Amino acid sequence: MLFSQLDVDIRPGNGLGIFKLGASLWSVLDLLRTHKHSFPQVDVQYDPDASTTPVILHIKPHFDLLFSGAHQRLHTITARRLRDPNPPLTLRYRGNILSSPDKDLRRVNVNLAFGPTYPGEDLRYPGVRFCFDDEGLRDKAKEHEDRSQEVVRLLITQTEPSGGEIDALSEVTVSPIMYGELAEAIAKVHDGVVLRFYPTSSPPVHVRLGVTTAQDLLSDLGPPLRTFYKEDDRMAIHARSHSEDDSPEPSYFYNYFQHGIDFLLSDHTHIVKKIILHSNVPGTPLFQRYKRCPWQIEGRPEDDEDDTPPRVKFDERADRISHFLNPRETPPSMLYDRTDDEEMLTLPNSTTRLLGFDGIILEATQSAQVVSVTLF
Repeated sequence: MLFSQLDVDIRPGNGLGIFKLGASLWSVLDLLRTHKHSFPQVDVQYDPDASTTPVILHIKPHFDLLFSGAHQRLHTITARRLRDPNPPLTLRYRGNILSSPDKDLRRVNVNLAFGPTYPGEDLRYPGVRFCFDDEGLRDKAKEHEDRSQEVVRLLITQTEPSGGEIDALSEVTVSPIMYGELAEAIAKVHDGVVLRFYPTSSPPVHVRLGVTTAQDLLSDLGPPLRTFYKEDDRMAIHARSHSEDDSPEPSYFYNYFQHGIDFLLSDHTHIVKKIILHSNVPGTPLFQRYKRCPWQIEGRPEDDEDDTPPRVKFDERADRISHFLNPRETPPSMLYDRTDDEEMLTLPNSTTRLLGFDGIILEATQSAQVVSVTLF
C-alpha cells in the first residue's frame, strides 16, 4: 500500500500541522473527515460512564490528540513513532526540517534549532517538549553528554503566563481560534436561552421562546448549517389535550451544529417554539453531530435583590439536575432509543430516558449523563 508523506510544522504553544490547540473536538473530527487520505485510521477513546473526562483521538501511527474533559477543546498534541514509514513523517520548525525519513531527530538537532533550556530528563521549551527513550536516561550523570540521543516523541501544549506547562487535566486558555464560538448558554425555563460567545466581552444573544423570529436568528447567529422540516411527531400522543381532528402545526428546525443548538420554529409565524441544547456525549447516537453546548440551567433567584441565581451545569448528573428542577419528586421517565432504525449500529448508550418537567425536558443516558435539554 502506498502512503502519502505527512509534512507538518511544529508551532510551540499553538499547534502541529493542521491541528490547532483550543480547537473543539467536533471541529477536529470534522477536519479529519476531509483529510481521510492522510489520516485513514482514527480511534476515539473515552470513559463511557462520564461525560466530562478527557477524550483522546489516536491518529495512527503518529499522533495522539488530548481534548479537555468539560469543554472538549484540544489540549495536548503528541507526535510519536517518528520513524514509522506508514506513512513517512517530516517535522519542520520555522521552515527547517527537524526530522524526516532520511533524518533522525536527536538531542543535538533540538539544541541547534531551539537553543538552550533548563536541565531535566526531557528538553522542555515554552509550548513544546521533546522526550527520549527511558533507557538512555538511566545514567543521569551522562544525561547531557549523549548528544546523539534520539527523540521518541514530542508534546505540544499551551503555555502558562509564567512560562510553565498547563496541567494535563485542566481546561485550555482562551485563544483566537475560539473567537466567535459559544462560551456558555444559560437556559431559563419558560423564557429561552442567553448565549455568550468568545471573547466573552462581546454582547450576549438572548433567544426567547414565543418571541424570537427566524430573522432574529439569522441576524444574531448567521445562517444555520441546515434547515430541517420536522417529520417526527411521535411525542404528540403525550400532549395534554388533542382531538382526532388536530394535526401537528407545520414547523422546521434551524440546526446550528457548530454551537450544539437546534431551534424549532413555526412554519406560519416563524417564531421560536422550542430550543434544544446538545451535550455531545461520546458513545451516544448524536455524538459528533453537534458540538458540545456548554449549557447551564438557571433557577429562580431567592429574592428580587439576588443577582446570582442558582444554576446547574451540563456536567452534573441527571438526578442532581432533576432535584434542582423539582425538589419534591422525580417525574416518571420514558425510554427512547435513537437507533431503532439502525439495525447494524450498536452503541453503549443508545437508549436514553426522557424526564419531563414544566417547560423543560432532560434526555439522559442510563448512566445519568444528560445528553440534551429541551426548552418549550
